[in-house]
Amino acid sequence: MSFDENYFSTHTYADVSFAKYGQYWWSNRFYAILARRYGKRGTRLLEIGSGLGHLVGQLEDTFETYAADVNHWALMQSKPVASRTELNVGSAEAIPFADGTFGVVIIKHVVEHLRDPERAIAELGRVLAPGGILILATPNLDSLLKPLKGDGWIGYQDPTHIALKPPAEWLSLIDRAGMRVRRVFADGFWDVPYVPLVPAILQKLFFGSLGGLQAISGFVFLPMRWGESIMVIAEKQ
Repeated sequence: MSFDENYFSTHTYADVSFAKYGQYWWSNRFYAILARRYGKRGTRLLEIGSGLGHLVGQLEDTFETYAADVNHWALMQSKPVASRTELNVGSAEAIPFADGTFGVVIIKHVVEHLRDPERAIAELGRVLAPGGILILATPNLDSLLKPLKGDGWIGYQDPTHIALKPPAEWLSLIDRAGMRVRRVFADGFWDVPYVPLVPAILQKLFFGSLGGLQAISGFVFLPMRWGESIMVIAEKQ
């Protein structure tokens, strides 16, 4: 599958029609909180795999914002919501910027799609300035509830997920790229249902409550295995 207009209409991005307060909106808000908390105001920020621009657009009031995506169509759709962001066609495996350009780099659910994620992680380290912050998220092969889903686990459902790795491997790659991991946490259990017979809405309230609280409050507290994705905050040395 290519990352074309059809991809954006049939995956997570289909949720943009929610307007506000859907899962997609809350997710972007949470990442924006992290960027403002850990990044230095006024520095250059790059989102790699920026999609339709809803996250980077939220950060234009805090950072000098840049976006890169392999999909030219998606970048063009970004213009209304990221009007002050410099938009670039580019891959995580060959980031089109010089060494040490950015104070913050966000790469949200991109590395699992890449043929050469090792090279991409090295590129992230290359374009970060000393003291710069990386915010990365990817599916969590060590999720506590993943065994309950079996082959139906959310990380296996997208055929473009060709680079799923255990958290320890991602953390090792980040370390080798010259970045010190500051925080590792999870996003909660939102891939209901996990057990048979119990209504999904009840399971969402039970299993998803902690992840929802974390996303709404902006406070990071979920251990690494307590979610379908791992999230990493790292600092360039």
